[in-house]
Amino acid sequence: MTEPILPAVPTRITPRIEAESGRAARLELAAETPVTTAAVAGDPRWGMPVLVLSGFVVLALGLAALQTGNFVAAQFARSRALGVLTLLVALLGFGLILLGIWRELRALASLHAVDRLRRDLAGTDPHAKLAAARRWLDRAPGGPALRPALDALNDPDAVLPLLRAGLEASLRARSEALARRAALQVVTGMAATPAPALVVLLVSWRGLRLIRQIAVLHGLRPGLFGTLGLLRRTAFAATATAVTEAAINTAAHAVLSTPLLTHLAGEMAGGAVAARRMIVLGRAATVACTPLPPE
Repeated sequence: MTEPILPAVPTRITPRIEAESGRAARLELAAETPVTTAAVAGDPRWGMPVLVLSGFVVLALGLAALQTGNFVAAQFARSRALGVLTLLVALLGFGLILLGIWRELRALASLHAVDRLRRDLAGTDPHAKLAAARRWLDRAPGGPALRPALDALNDPDAVLPLLRAGLEASLRARSEALARRAALQVVTGMAATPAPALVVLLVSWRGLRLIRQIAVLHGLRPGLFGTLGLLRRTAFAATATAVTEAAINTAAHAVLSTPLLTHLAGEMAGGAVAARRMIVLGRAATVACTPLPPE
């Protein structure tokens, strides 16, 4: 008989520790490389229409000046008296042109000055706020009378309440008077004007004149381009003004545009609506011309 085959007993494996020779290197975080973003060039302040228009103006005035200079030289060759007379006419004409350009640039600069004053008055720098308030009082009609009260202030937070209670309240009251006068003239003109096209021209002309009157009241002298810039600012200000006047305008339009009142009063109902809009336009122009930030 053969003996049974027993399974082999596995050999026990003892643990072994292996030590590395030398010290391990210290782990350090790599320094982050600063991310450099390419500077994005801002939009140019002079766009394509302004550049093209400026080029046409330079060419027109430059070529006209050269041609006029040649003509003056030819007149001097003919006669001294004709040359002097032609030179005086040329100097007078170009002088008037340059004077008009200078007034337009000054009007645009005054509009930008209003924006700078509004930014300084709305800021947190007390020195800039006081300096802006002094500049506005020196420029606005009736402002120098408030300079002693402004100089006596010790609290910079009291600058805006002083300006609103003093100069702005006076200018707002006078602007309201101009707007009411314009509204009355619009109502009278619409009642006396038979053609609807003439009514549109009347309302547009009177609204533009009202904006210019309010600008002059605030110390501005807008020219052609200054008036266009003022119209743009008035359009933006009219958005905020219309929000506060929405309920009144809706009620006035609903009451004054009813068929019964239209049948009884005829065009006077539409004139009343236009007069109400003229008053809102005057308030929007006042907001656009004043440098004080909205409350």
